Amino acid sequence: MSDEEHHFDHKAESGASKTFPQQAGTVRKNAYLVIKNRPCKVVEVSTSKTGKHGHAKCHFVGIDIFTGKKLEDIVPSSHNCDVPEVTRTDFQLIDVSEDGFVSLLTDSGDTKDDLRLPTDEQLLSTIKDGFAEGKDLILTIMRAMGEEQICAVKDIGKN
Repeated sequence: MSDEEHHFDHKAESGASKTFPQQAGTVRKNAYLVIKNRPCKVVEVSTSKTGKHGHAKCHFVGIDIFTGKKLEDIVPSSHNCDVPEVTRTDFQLIDVSEDGFVSLLTDSGDTKDDLRLPTDEQLLSTIKDGFAEGKDLILTIMRAMGEEQICAVKDIGKN
């Protein structure tokens, strides 16, 4: 580790860092953390006492924000962990294609056509049923570490 100071931009735009460091002892429940190279939401944090071999240790249990899998990690509390840049953006749904992709309207008026329908059955049926009924739907997209996925849907009324 070097002693030089680092500056990280906290914007999830192209060229910005996908993660930033945070001391393990300061990470709390409901925060985001990279565990086994996956962005996770921390659901449990426990800290062990300093033992005869030095550092107190933090035990993190997290749920992968994209797959829902449970992951665990143990890190000395004085060491840095990677925290993912997680952003949420709302887009209006334009179309649902036969091959499982959605077409979304961005703030700039362009379309975004590279997102798949979610695998979560309840979210999937809400989107498909709402679209079939002609409702105006707003989809919330969560982005972290180069991945993105539909995580929520809001109904803003009928066309």
